[in-house]
Amino acid sequence: MKLSTVRCGILGFAFFALGALAQASEPTAFDLIKEGNRYVGEDSKDKVVTIRSEKSVGTLTPNIWYVVYYDADATFKATEVKFGGGKKMTVKRPMRMLEPITGDNKKMDMKLFKTDSDSALDIAKKEPLLANLSLKSTQFWLERVDGEPAWKVRFWAAKVSNTNKIVDIGDVYVSTAEGKVIKNDLHPEKAD
Repeated sequence: MKLSTVRCGILGFAFFALGALAQASEPTAFDLIKEGNRYVGEDSKDKVVTIRSEKSVGTLTPNIWYVVYYDADATFKATEVKFGGGKKMTVKRPMRMLEPITGDNKKMDMKLFKTDSDSALDIAKKEPLLANLSLKSTQFWLERVDGEPAWKVRFWAAKVSNTNKIVDIGDVYVSTAEGKVIKNDLHPEKAD
């Protein structure tokens, strides 16, 4: 009787540990939009202007993200929520002086947000030019390409001649609506 109680306890702990590991993974960019809604005004919720990450460190998944919402009450019409490891770090109203001129201050159509950052990474990594490279880091931007939202995924890879040296090898653009590569600007020769 005591042995089965111990087994049940061990089994229960194992399931708890697996659940904790599953929750420990980095949230996706679209998860952060929902989380960021908690820190912006009612009129700004889900009105995403852009999302970007910092360069990832030690993994291909960034853990520092910025979600910028349209904010009619802000001087430069934007409120930015910065996340680190899925947790809110700061909320501010950034200076975005050029965006009204370039048109990048308008909210994106969230109906077209079908491909999240994790899926975009998986799609981008399948580009044939990346096949034989040792990918080390990425950085993301959700921006407009021909008027539609797309992920710009920048890759860094280890040099073949010196694996301790990391080089920027370019960008892959993935449509959020269609979930496919729409353009690439890769330079794998930089990893020679």
